[in-house]
Amino acid sequence: MLQVQSIKQLLVNMRRDVLGECIEACALCEFACVTCADACLGETAPDPLRNCVRLNLDCADVCALTGHLVSRAFSAEPKLVRAQLEICANLCAACQAECRRLAPSHDHCQICAQACSQCEALCREAALQVAQQQ
Repeated sequence: MLQVQSIKQLLVNMRRDVLGECIEACALCEFACVTCADACLGETAPDPLRNCVRLNLDCADVCALTGHLVSRAFSAEPKLVRAQLEICANLCAACQAECRRLAPSHDHCQICAQACSQCEALCREAALQVAQQQ
């Protein structure tokens, strides 16, 4: 029972720091991006949303990978973790910009842009934290 309690405490402590928040933001952003892409494809005229769908799917994939990599970053190479966080932040910024452009006429893009903005900010903050620990 002691070992299970230690793991639970580790997870609680991890969620209190920026890396834990980043992992959660990546998962939420992945979900928002997949949902936005699906909603774009369900529109009556999806052709103008083609770039949004591509960015949504790319962002979702990178967010999923980043969340997984950061969640097991305890013994990972810090330079690689930092690089992945920066890639995720940059892709979130691109996806956010496209969704913000479309948000006035598509509510799902507004929601996605907000998730991308949060994920971008936390990935940048986590990258700085990783850089300081090197």
